[in-house]
Amino acid sequence: MTASVPGSVPETLLDPSRLWEELAREGERIVLLVIDGLGGLPDPVIRRSELEVARTPNLDAVAADSACGLIEPVGPGITPGSGPGHLALFGYHPLRHRIGRGIFSALGIEFPLEIGDVAARMNFSTVDDEGHVTDRRAGRISTEQGTALCKKLTSQVEVEGDADVEWFLEPVREHRAVLVLRGPDLSGDLTDTDPHRTGVAPRLAKGRSDGSEKTERWVRSFVEQCREVLVDETPANSVLLRGFDAHRGLPSLEARFGLRGICLAEYPMYRGLARLLGLEVAPRPEGPEELFGRDLRRAWPDAGDLLFLHYKPADSRGEDGDFEAKVRALEQVDGLLAPLLELEPKVLVVTGDHSTPSRMASHSWHPVPLMIRADTARRDRVDRFDELSCAAGSLGLRPGLDVMGLAMAHAGRLRKFGA
Repeated sequence: MTASVPGSVPETLLDPSRLWEELAREGERIVLLVIDGLGGLPDPVIRRSELEVARTPNLDAVAADSACGLIEPVGPGITPGSGPGHLALFGYHPLRHRIGRGIFSALGIEFPLEIGDVAARMNFSTVDDEGHVTDRRAGRISTEQGTALCKKLTSQVEVEGDADVEWFLEPVREHRAVLVLRGPDLSGDLTDTDPHRTGVAPRLAKGRSDGSEKTERWVRSFVEQCREVLVDETPANSVLLRGFDAHRGLPSLEARFGLRGICLAEYPMYRGLARLLGLEVAPRPEGPEELFGRDLRRAWPDAGDLLFLHYKPADSRGEDGDFEAKVRALEQVDGLLAPLLELEPKVLVVTGDHSTPSRMASHSWHPVPLMIRADTARRDRVDRFDELSCAAGSLGLRPGLDVMGLAMAHAGRLRKFGA
């Protein structure tokens, strides 16, 4: 290692994952279960969070045999998107590696992205007669309707000028789609057209740096034409774009930490993130029951060094603002854990990428419960997997970036540092 300049801060203190790269070695398999949107807030009447209300005997049993704590996925007071929240969990500093949602979504549907392609996530949405957004998700239209609308736009939208821009519009799931632009002199440094709230008009895409003028002009024309084509559709009569970025690639988990593994996830974004990190991605399951049952059994023998399982419904129900539905989602994932626990993974990490309190119907900055079960973990007195209980755990409150380092250490995958 190069000696630091006196008075400077070593880079490994700012980003400890750089040191894990140096110390990485072979060891036990790590199982990482991410319950999307895990954390919540107490209901103002009953004064308990969704996790506190939910009956979760399996999660509680793991907590009683684990080291527990809370994580801040990005930093104090920072509300993370799913992208930075997950990147931190995998040991990629979320401020160093900023990747737009569009890239994850495109890779998640196995779109053949090329370096330099610009991708954005697109929502079909509903606007009123005054052009104000009344539903950012168009009532969560069916995947079949979303697919039909993508075909309609592809056949009828013609962006004049910039003839060297090739574009692709691909359905993802329900109201979600992906827009990909390919051509010279394109930029992914654009602002969202999604205002991220209702009652206001969609925003105009704006370039944030020199060289983004061409892409800004193209996107504005595209959005305007989409509205004209969809004007008579119900409820999906408009589109919102967010998460613009240009595809640059990332060093893989294997290249950084020697971790080869597999991802079991239903939703495209998380499948795309796993591909970006070099993980094998199992065929998409039909639902959580299949993921935690048949797919898990099939993947286990050859899962390699890291098995990543992702559970989405808790986040979706939190974003819907439905307290009881989020409670049921948490109880569902707890009920699905038996097959995983029967496999007795040597290192089991359970946490979330961010909190999604149903009280707020959105992501939030609140710390997220974490537990690590391993033979080398110091069990503490926590016997319930919820926010209040984990706040008293031995792991304390720590950055989300710490999770991968702790998991690797408990799996015997980090050599001693120094003499």
